[in-house]
Amino acid sequence: MTQVVRWDWSKDLGPTTAGRYPAIFCQKGNTRVKILSVFVDESGIYGTYNNHAPYYIVTLVLHDQSVDLANSINKFSNKMSQLGLSEVVIHTGRLIRREEEYRDMLLFERKRIFNVIYNFARTVNVKYHSFMVEKKHVADDVELSDKLTKQLSSFLRQYMEMLIEYDRIVVYYDYGQNELTKLLISSFNIAFSNVEIKKTKHADYRLFNAADMFCSLELLALKSERKQLTKSEMIFFSSAKDLYKSYLRAIKSKKL
Repeated sequence: MTQVVRWDWSKDLGPTTAGRYPAIFCQKGNTRVKILSVFVDESGIYGTYNNHAPYYIVTLVLHDQSVDLANSINKFSNKMSQLGLSEVVIHTGRLIRREEEYRDMLLFERKRIFNVIYNFARTVNVKYHSFMVEKKHVADDVELSDKLTKQLSSFLRQYMEMLIEYDRIVVYYDYGQNELTKLLISSFNIAFSNVEIKKTKHADYRLFNAADMFCSLELLALKSERKQLTKSEMIFFSSAKDLYKSYLRAIKSKKL
């Protein structure tokens, strides 16, 4: 009698803060379960328009878990450790604006941290996609949710053929904004029956650093195009031209 061999799902630990990437499959046969990780980050405040946050951006970072990221994650973690930041979650927006925990840092110190995260995001084997709503064109939270839902649903339909190849889709979000949490749960579960939405901490997954970086760069690209870069952003990047040449141009290859 021929034995049928299978691969079954085991506990998903994801990339740890130490940079190690543990095994995610347990072998019971010759069939391997395909799993897609989706890391979600947002930029802006959920709600009506205000001068400090005129845009709302949601970024999805997609990682096929069969692709080994150990070398990229270990390299990133080592560089962060050299900066004394091995267990710290970096908020690139605050880093650029020299706010809160970065208030006492010199420009070269902040740029060194930014460049480590940027190089990780640029080279790690993932793809990303972002959605944007300009809030001056929405009346309230309901309309904002409607616009984001339509964009996310359109994205899922556009890449349906690719996404249905996966046996399991795991969406990681920190539940930082309730409205976005509900939107993710409803949109993904309507589109797929094999989705798990996991509440996670940014500190537990290195790919959240990439998601934060992609989200920040999308916002910077938008503001640069519309000549809305702030004084602190101009100081950090020197000019809109340097921002594009040094950061925005190279990151285009990561977009899905």
